[in-house]
Amino acid sequence: MSTNGQWETVIGLEVHAQLKTHTKLFCSCSTRFGEAPNSNTCPVCSGYPGVLPVLNASAVELAMRAALALGCEIPPMSRFARKNYFYPDLPKGYQISQYELPLAVDGHLEIPSGESTKRVGILRVHMEEDAGKLMHADGPSSLVDLNRAGTPLVEIVSHPDMRSAAEAADYVRTLRSILTYADVCDGNMAEGSLRCDANVSVRPMGSEKFGTRAEIKNMNSFKFIEKAILYEVERQIELIEDGRKVVQETRLFDSKTGRTESMRSKEEAHDYRYFPEPDLPPLLISPARIEEVRAQLPELPTARRERFESELGLPAYDARVLTESRELADYFEAVIAGGATPKAASNWVMGEILRSMKGETPSPADLKWPAKYVAELIAMVEAGTISGSAAKTVIAEGLASGKPPTEIVAAKGLTQINDDDALVSEVDAVIAASPGEVEKFRAGKEALLGFFVGQVMKRTGGKANPKKLNELVRARLAKS
Repeated sequence: MSTNGQWETVIGLEVHAQLKTHTKLFCSCSTRFGEAPNSNTCPVCSGYPGVLPVLNASAVELAMRAALALGCEIPPMSRFARKNYFYPDLPKGYQISQYELPLAVDGHLEIPSGESTKRVGILRVHMEEDAGKLMHADGPSSLVDLNRAGTPLVEIVSHPDMRSAAEAADYVRTLRSILTYADVCDGNMAEGSLRCDANVSVRPMGSEKFGTRAEIKNMNSFKFIEKAILYEVERQIELIEDGRKVVQETRLFDSKTGRTESMRSKEEAHDYRYFPEPDLPPLLISPARIEEVRAQLPELPTARRERFESELGLPAYDARVLTESRELADYFEAVIAGGATPKAASNWVMGEILRSMKGETPSPADLKWPAKYVAELIAMVEAGTISGSAAKTVIAEGLASGKPPTEIVAAKGLTQINDDDALVSEVDAVIAASPGEVEKFRAGKEALLGFFVGQVMKRTGGKANPKKLNELVRARLAKS
């Protein structure tokens, strides 16, 4: 298949984020993850006849926080609607969502784009309840778990502004960061707290007309989002170049094969027969209430990144990495509060500390080592008490055991040798044992300086102060 820059990818995303409430959207059942199947259910979320929904006020506030953090406008009135469709995990036969009058509209966020950023528009943010979950066992039957049914979600619908799979993944990363900073969603993609549907199409480069789109449903990792879109783009281009048509449909991504597979034909809005939810009144939000919620928003990632650059003097790359998660940024600032300089704190947190964290969304929440220990370690390195290489050993031990750096250094005997007399005797011993190398060094082979330094390091178990050692080796070779 030859593309040669002939095709442009067009991507719009629909992200479902679970709101951090203790109870469901229209009943008092728990939203705890991992409970026994069908244990967090009641007649309301199970769809029994005659029951009435009662709106969760905490969910409304969290949805407002999400909308305001994304720069959206919140109209004075929004309305819930019934989205009608049949599926075994949808007990009522409809989903309570919002349609023609959503909670919020016209937002945006900025994603990385080379050395700059790119603005992606957000069409709407609306509230809705989640469906249940189908458990596919071996054999002809499936099981239904309604624990998730009625869980409060916000759906965030972007404009089709993204032009690559990498941009789509960056959009979800940025969105997740904003939602977790605003304390709206825990962002746990593995548990389904954040899920993404991608609408993907291709068109000839320079064309203004959109191509036929396919929707890829329920992706729950940045890696899968990128892989699914890359495959889908190639699939669509191949179809068109072979003279066939792209069909508007819903597809699923199979992470084992790396392919998207057809699930069903793509529905249009009229297929869902939306109509206003008769059991819920319109949702009225006053301007004063909107400003109250806006005032409660914390410092968001963009503002924190700009502060790290302007006030702390960090490079743009460091600031971006450190602010990707609120927990990581908090940890970094706690290292500074412990006495470390911003750049030293950045180097160690982005280096050994960040490398120790696992997963796509690293967080220091599970680290055994508090930030104050990192600050203490940096102080020991800068004072010459231990070397940089020894500090890496200390961090590895500290992250495993939780012990403070002073205890680890003492137990492992990692204190750096700074005494001139002790180092001179080691240097002289190496020089005496290496007459051939001494002669070559004096003849102009400067690279042999590293040989002598390395030999002394071996003799001292890597404890010699590298800066002092280099100076002493050069001085003693000049005198010999």
